[in-house]
Amino acid sequence: MSYQVLLFYKYVTISDPEALAQRVRELIATHGLKGRCIIAEEGINATFEGETEATESFVAEFLQDARFKDMKVKRSEGDGKAFGKAYVKVRDEIVGTHFDKKIDPRVRTAPAITPEELKNWYQEEKDFVVIDMRNDYEFQSGHFKGSVNPGLGNSRDLPDALPALEQYKDKKVLTVCTGGIRCEKMSAFLLENGFSDVSQLENGMHGYMEKYPGEDFLGTLYTFDNRLTMDFGGEREIVGRCKLCNEKTETYVNCGDDFCHLHFLVCDACQKPEGAFCSPACEEAVKARGYSHA
Repeated sequence: MSYQVLLFYKYVTISDPEALAQRVRELIATHGLKGRCIIAEEGINATFEGETEATESFVAEFLQDARFKDMKVKRSEGDGKAFGKAYVKVRDEIVGTHFDKKIDPRVRTAPAITPEELKNWYQEEKDFVVIDMRNDYEFQSGHFKGSVNPGLGNSRDLPDALPALEQYKDKKVLTVCTGGIRCEKMSAFLLENGFSDVSQLENGMHGYMEKYPGEDFLGTLYTFDNRLTMDFGGEREIVGRCKLCNEKTETYVNCGDDFCHLHFLVCDACQKPEGAFCSPACEEAVKARGYSHA
């Protein structure tokens, strides 16, 4: 039995988000899918896993909706364990940027370049800057070579990171993220703030790695499911480093101190039976409270 993970989004006006949410709930129940979906007036953002045949049946039915017939659906191999449950929620945004309402990809966003075009940019050594619009911890396990990490804790931190990015205002800039959805708004934000030449990568890192596994993208791609990281094969370099000893690793854990719960990379040697701690201070705090977090 084979499993498949679907990743898709689209910025499109949804006049009745709750009605669409109910339709998605019915479809994933019918096809036995698990995962998560966010729907807002501005569009949809979802990732689901299920048996391969069931996921394809879901896609065929869902794309019959005229609003989504041209939507790109990204696929990757699953293991049946990517998600423990399914939920579909209605929210104000499909990505939590908290930007001003005028930052609207349905009105204005940066033009997209294809993975093939980016490959040419690398081969031709074009003068451009890749700005990684993911969270900092995602960047740690994998990223495009030579890319800039703004150090975002979450998407709404981009305005705070803007002063550090000002030096690229007059450069050719390419924004990148996992599947493309965050770059729709992040690139629009840069354009709104005076960046003169901004593009975004069509289908994101996922699309590039699918076409060029092990090339130009170093390490693994972080995923927001139980897999945590994924790749598409090829000879790739491990770039992730253990936070505690700096050895190469691609293993993520949460700090064993629940008052911290930092998500970080750790090697096997630095993990202990009582859990992994991001710092001696967190480990001592747990010991002081008289319990272990195994």
